[in-house]
Amino acid sequence: MLKFYYFTIDGCTIVNHNFCFSILALNLKYQLLAKELAEDIKKYSPETSVVIGTDNPDIFSDCRNVLAFKMEKRGILHCYHDKRFVIQEALKKFKIVIQIDADTRIDNPLPESFEPSTGLAAIHVENSIEHTKKYNPERLKSLHKLAKKLSLDLETISYVGEALFAIVGEEEQTLEFIRYWDAIARYLELRGIHAGEGHAIGLAAAKVGLEIGKPSWLKNIHKAKRHLRAASASDSKPKNILWNNSIRRINYHYRLNKARILALKDFDFYYR
Repeated sequence: MLKFYYFTIDGCTIVNHNFCFSILALNLKYQLLAKELAEDIKKYSPETSVVIGTDNPDIFSDCRNVLAFKMEKRGILHCYHDKRFVIQEALKKFKIVIQIDADTRIDNPLPESFEPSTGLAAIHVENSIEHTKKYNPERLKSLHKLAKKLSLDLETISYVGEALFAIVGEEEQTLEFIRYWDAIARYLELRGIHAGEGHAIGLAAAKVGLEIGKPSWLKNIHKAKRHLRAASASDSKPKNILWNNSIRRINYHYRLNKARILALKDFDFYYR
């Protein structure tokens, strides 16, 4: 069972019960970035909680606006889709969850309140086919087949920018959204498509009927932030490269084989 680590101010847990930010922070680089972002949020929106899924919750013990819980990497190769698990946990405590990438800084005040409508709020929304043609045309065949399995028309599906978006919905609907994102992510990863989670978000939203919009309140959050693009930055080289590469290979094959076994429960969807 996932456990939240609550941090308090003067003996009182700081929780804004209306909305929160959610951040995925696996490995030290992203944990340190997430700490900086949490401090920015505390500065510009003091009563707002930050839910963080991380493999090291203790690193956030001095972050008084953070609700951290323990999780390990689940993506077969990359962890891009793993942010769905952070959103899932955040939705248990908050009606509105704003997903924001760890490699982000907030430089200006955030909106104090807003009245979002039910659905998926996004900054970058693009037709899924057009986006794929520009960046990864080799993925079109798999995406078309996946959409067909979901009884959707890829022509009508949106690609949703994953660096900043928010989900607002009824409990049943948001749970279904996460469930479909989970299935879609596994389907894509088993076909070697490990990035571009914006396709999965758009497909899952369409499947459960979450309307995608670009509200002004999210645009105001977007204007207050800057993206550091830490994914393109090089990490310092580990001392024992051979050992670390061996561990990575073992973990990769463990997650791959686990995904293959889980997929057997719905053989027709994943393998036919």
